[in-house]
Parts: sequence; C-alpha cells; structure tokens
Amino acid sequence: MRFVFWLSMAGILYTYVGYPVVMWMLSRLRPRHWAVSTISPSVSIVLAVHNVEALLPRKIEHLLNLDYCNIKEIIIVSDGSTDGTAELLAQERRPRIITVILEEHFGKAVAVNEGMAKATAEVILFVDIRPEIAPGAIQQLVSNFADPKVGCVAGELILRKESHDGASAAVSGIYWRYEKWIRTCESICSSPVGVYGGFYAIRRALAVPQPAGMILDDMFEPLSIIRQGYRSVLDSHAYVYDTWPTNIEEEFQRKVRTLAGNFQLFRLAPWTLTLRNPVFFQLVSHKVMRLVVPYLLVLLFISTLALSRGSRLYAAFAVLQIIGWLVALAGLRFRIPVLHRIAAPASALLVLKAAAVAGLYRFLFTRGPLWKIWTPHKQEARVATAEKAIIKPQ
Repeated sequence: MRFVFWLSMAGILYTYVGYPVVMWMLSRLRPRHWAVSTISPSVSIVLAVHNVEALLPRKIEHLLNLDYCNIKEIIIVSDGSTDGTAELLAQERRPRIITVILEEHFGKAVAVNEGMAKATAEVILFVDIRPEIAPGAIQQLVSNFADPKVGCVAGELILRKESHDGASAAVSGIYWRYEKWIRTCESICSSPVGVYGGFYAIRRALAVPQPAGMILDDMFEPLSIIRQGYRSVLDSHAYVYDTWPTNIEEEFQRKVRTLAGNFQLFRLAPWTLTLRNPVFFQLVSHKVMRLVVPYLLVLLFISTLALSRGSRLYAAFAVLQIIGWLVALAGLRFRIPVLHRIAAPASALLVLKAAAVAGLYRFLFTRGPLWKIWTPHKQEARVATAEKAIIKPQ
C-alpha cells in the first residue's frame, strides 16, 4: 500500500507541479526564440457554423470590419444548419465572403476541411462564432510567420467571467491562467500540444485535412504541423475575447466533450502517442497524465485509508482528503455565496476530474458521432449580449 500511495502521489504531483516546473525551467534555460516582423501575408478566414442564425449577422459584420489590411476571403461553412443559417448565407453577396452550405450535419472537422479546400491565401485563420478579435490582433498574429520555421500561431485568449457561478469562474480564472502559463512555457522552449481553437492561424501549405468526426481540431492541426518539422507558438499580444459556460453544469458537459476528444484523437491519430510526434513528452505529461489523475486520486485515497490504521500521519492525511472533497461537493451542492466562492477551486478540480472519467465513458460507449455529445449553441446565444461590449486591446 505504501508503494501505491507514493506512486499515486508522485503521479499527481508530477502532473500538476513537476511537469510545469520542468517546462518553466526549460523556457528559462533553453529558450528557442523565433523571428517576429511586421509582414502582411494574405489571410483566408475560415468559420464553421451550425444553427447560429441569431449570431451570424453580427459575426459577419465583425469579420468584415477587422483592421487587418490583407484579408483575401472570409469562408463561412454551414454544417447542416436547420434554423435559417443556410438561408442567411445563401443571400450573402458582399465581396470577399465565400459561403459553403452542407446539407447534412457532418461535424466541425468536415466543415473545416471544406473551408480549407476553398482557401487560397498564404495563411488560414480559424475562428469560431463567439470570440471577438481585438484591434491589431491579426497583424500581431501573422507577424510570427516572419520566421520560416513557424507553421502555427495562436493568440491570447481573454475569458470574460461575468455572471459565472463560483466553480465555473474558477475554471475560467485560476485554471485557465495556470493552463496558459504552461502553454506559454511550452511555446518558448518547444511547441504547445494544443491551442485555443477560436483564434489560430496556420500556413496554408502545411494544412492537413482532418479525420471526419474529429473533435479537437485545435490539437490535431497544430500537432500535424509540428510533425512536419515546424513550430507552433503562442503570441501573448494577439488578443481575442470569449466566454465559457457561466454555470458549472454546462462547463462539465463542455469538458466531457473536450476530454472525450483526447481519447478520440489518440484513436484517429495514433502517431501522436509515438516518438514520431516531436512533442511526445509534452503530450504525455500535459494531456495523458491528466486523464490518469482521477484514478490516481482514488488510489491515493484508498491507500491512505489502508495505511491510516497504523499511522497518525496517514490518518491525518486521510482526514484532510475527506474534508477537501466534502468542501468541493458542498460548494457544488449548496449555493451559499461565501461557501460557494471559498470552495470554488476545489469544486472546479472535482468537476474537471469527474469530466475526465465521464469523457472516457462517452468515448467508449457513445453510439454515433462523438462530436454530438454536447453542442454549445444555447450557451452561445446566452452570452451574445455580453459580447457586445467594445473590445479594447490590453
């Protein structure tokens, strides 16, 4: 049991402390700087949508009024929309806008592939329906392509947290800042294993068609480019604004879909879990280990209970674990303002670990396309009003 205890403890600490510290040290001791210069390559914007009739007109205006000087085309792909999205696109006649209407709902990967096939510019910029791109962000983003070894660039996601409950605010706040710090360190010394999918750009010449049904296009595409010998980098001055679910129930469903997508990625692109992947070490440490942590937490608790019979130290640690999880559950169950805020970080951790387990279950037992297990369109409609604020670069 001591072996189980220390093995579980080591795995958990490595995942959340050890690996980030390793990446931070490498970013300080062995940084790999890349050239950044004010260049203006032509850009094709690709937007895949499904049933976003209420949000689409404003999004199109936003894209048409972006301040970058060399946007060649804006390609909008309707993925089997049934609400009126396709009709809106069919009536669109403005210059630079290219519309593609798919009669069936195939999923984002197929829609993105259609958009990439239509793109003719040097750079493809992928955007989502919700995010607001800050002034100057596209110019900042494409400036990184001045380095010929950079093949993918992601921007800096700023999350709004208005009207969020405590646990979902913790996910959008503490957790996301922690995640961005790790990705930044990875970018400085190598490449991040994933990017924010609502605002990232690639060289069109390096684009790889995605397997049908792929959920994590923002992992598959950057990893495929890294596999070709190029870097994926982050630019912390290319701002984009978005809002994640405002309540923990929807955040849980979002994470279940994302974490199920990790398992799907490993199945559809098995090379990612081999040494043919140049960032294999980062992928295992950053992504795979997080999928293992829920089971390590269970083993840690069981082994602590077994060892506590003969040790006050283990008994005290068992009590601390019980208190911690009870606080996390109480924060989710009872919406008492003070308790809810205090317990928010623990509640967020509990939700994220439960989502990892649920994601594996959904991956193994979902019938039909995996991408259908959660769609964000109700959430998008709710936050549309909040996103009407004037965006100012930070």
